[in-house]
Amino acid sequence: MDAPEKMSLVDDSPTRARVVQAVLRRGPSTASELAQELRLTPAAVRRHLDHLVLEGVLTSRESRIVGRRGRGRPAKEFVLTDAGRARFTQGYDDLAVQALSFVRETGGDEAVAAFARARLAGLRESLERRLAGVPDAERPEVLAEALTTDGFAASASSTETGVQLCQHHCPVAHVAEQFPDLCEAETAMFADLLGTHVQRLATIAHGDGVCTTHLPHPVHPERVSS
Repeated sequence: MDAPEKMSLVDDSPTRARVVQAVLRRGPSTASELAQELRLTPAAVRRHLDHLVLEGVLTSRESRIVGRRGRGRPAKEFVLTDAGRARFTQGYDDLAVQALSFVRETGGDEAVAAFARARLAGLRESLERRLAGVPDAERPEVLAEALTTDGFAASASSTETGVQLCQHHCPVAHVAEQFPDLCEAETAMFADLLGTHVQRLATIAHGDGVCTTHLPHPVHPERVSS
């Protein structure tokens, strides 16, 4: 009896990795949403989710309802824990925190802010090339695709007032928790790239499941004057 059980656990690992990757990519997700995306049965997905929750990789909460709430209890949605997110974290967080602490002690807050801007220089150049010549209406989607290519697992979704840019992975989340300058520099970069004010609504560094930035619809002067 022991051997088949061990074999089952080994065989389940690749599928559980797919489940974790899907939650990373999508952000908070219900079992039915994951089942549809991964083309698995809801029962199979729930079994993997239960295991990942026990492992401490995922945690569950009630789905956040937007708009009118229907009957019955809201479905549970699953999000990555800090431990689960750490599986995708690259770099040496402790070393980075120590280094930035030294920068702040020797150069002050402005030195930290300057570093935050400087570390984005390469990414900014890459995003500028991707956005060159892209119409305003398509820029948020292209920005999301470019960020995904660079490892941020980003997506863009339309709202009545603009577009919400969501980044489901942040490689410096634990460092940004102590040095929000990193998040502020990134937000300023988005505003410069898009030529408009943007608003950061949530960040992984502050304990949210996703980094969310609101990108307002472009304002056309000719429409305002008319």
